[in-house]
Amino acid sequence: MTAESTSTSTLIERTGIEIIPESDRTAKPRDLFWPWFAANVSVFGMSYGSFVLGFGISFWQATIVSVIGIVVSFFLCGLIAIAGKRGSAPTMVLSRAAFGVHGQKVPGIVSWLTSIGWETFLAIMAVLATATVITQLGGDGDSVALKIIAIIIVAALIVTASVLGYHTIMKLQSVLTWVTGVVTILYIILTIPHIDFAAALSKPDGNIGQVIGALVMVMTGFGLGWINIAADWSRYQKRTASDGAIIFWNTFGGSIAPVILVVFGLLLAGSDDKLFLAVQNDPIGALATLLPIWVLVPFLVTAVLALVSGAVLGIYSSGLTLLSLGIRIPRPAAAGIDGVILTVVTILVVFGDQGFLGPFQSFLITLGVPLAAWAGILIADILRRHKDYDEDALFDAKGRYGAWDWTSIITMVIASVIGWGFVVNGFAEDAPWNNWQGYLLPLIGGKDGAWAYANLGVFFALVLSFLVTWFARAGKIRRQESDT
Repeated sequence: MTAESTSTSTLIERTGIEIIPESDRTAKPRDLFWPWFAANVSVFGMSYGSFVLGFGISFWQATIVSVIGIVVSFFLCGLIAIAGKRGSAPTMVLSRAAFGVHGQKVPGIVSWLTSIGWETFLAIMAVLATATVITQLGGDGDSVALKIIAIIIVAALIVTASVLGYHTIMKLQSVLTWVTGVVTILYIILTIPHIDFAAALSKPDGNIGQVIGALVMVMTGFGLGWINIAADWSRYQKRTASDGAIIFWNTFGGSIAPVILVVFGLLLAGSDDKLFLAVQNDPIGALATLLPIWVLVPFLVTAVLALVSGAVLGIYSSGLTLLSLGIRIPRPAAAGIDGVILTVVTILVVFGDQGFLGPFQSFLITLGVPLAAWAGILIADILRRHKDYDEDALFDAKGRYGAWDWTSIITMVIASVIGWGFVVNGFAEDAPWNNWQGYLLPLIGGKDGAWAYANLGVFFALVLSFLVTWFARAGKIRRQESDT
């Protein structure tokens, strides 16, 4: 199913989950830099300095795991992006080659919940950040009118951009890259005096479990958080584009800003124990306390725009995922529906009990295990293939990819069950209903052992599903590609 050719000047992108026609595949690999950089050049990234040090590791250990975790996780996104170039369709449609046309709905539901959930969280953070900074400026951050205005602005930006679609978002992200980049550099310059190198470098080393826990957290917070939408932004690439170039620009664009921001965040958090603790509870607000009054307004604008930038990518892609599940509506309408859901949940949290945030995040993090299992399966499937996808078969349950691929589905389920057994609920007090996880931790020391918070389950789910798929589906993939 191929979409009709549309001009890139058309205001609203009409193409949904259809195959992008050859005439519209005009993007170059370097174009991938803009959406990935803009979505990740956020002052919020500095807060990960406190999160990583929270595992009880030293500055140098934290720096090494942060750099490795960020680069490797976005490299994995780059591997998924190869499928977008080969198939010119959204990520979850291409996933049908591994799971079957109907079987794809299993990871599709997980992906949709994860995408819309995290982007709603970003919108909530943007609104709460506005209230925090307005309070520091001497205003009433608890004002109902202020929160209503903030919600309207944030929701309008996210929903409008996601409804307009790919071409508008690509242009928007290129602008946001410069705006957020300049103010972020200004923030770094102004806060350098707050760094105490002696204090930051004095942190003692942690054990191997703490190091791996920090590594998995970084990978999950950055690249793995985007992996289920990675091919959505490469589907306008020419089929002749280099796989290596796509991987490079995806990895470089996504990781260059976070690497700098997290390392700087490590220096700030390691220099001041009060800031370290404050960031745990109010990331953006705590970072804003280091700034002079005159720069708080541009800081607020930049922080909000950066969060909006990330949310736009997610809502756009969640709309595509909704369509891949069989919902027969135009793409702009799908993005609009997800935008309405985002807005409603944001209102409920901002004006309701913000204690909902803990359980909300606990639920989303739990979804990270099956999402990692899906990623391992799809990456192995992509690397095993050497030809472009059969476009018609991606939409035909009777085609070469079939309706259900039970090997992939069972692999995802088993890898998820094993993965959940090796993670613990990070919000045990706020979400006691989610304390069922960690049932396999007694094998490696229990929930109070050194490995308890290493989040090994995410790593196990990713690697196990990759290995099983690499060997178990090799013959089937060869047969699929040999069919004419």
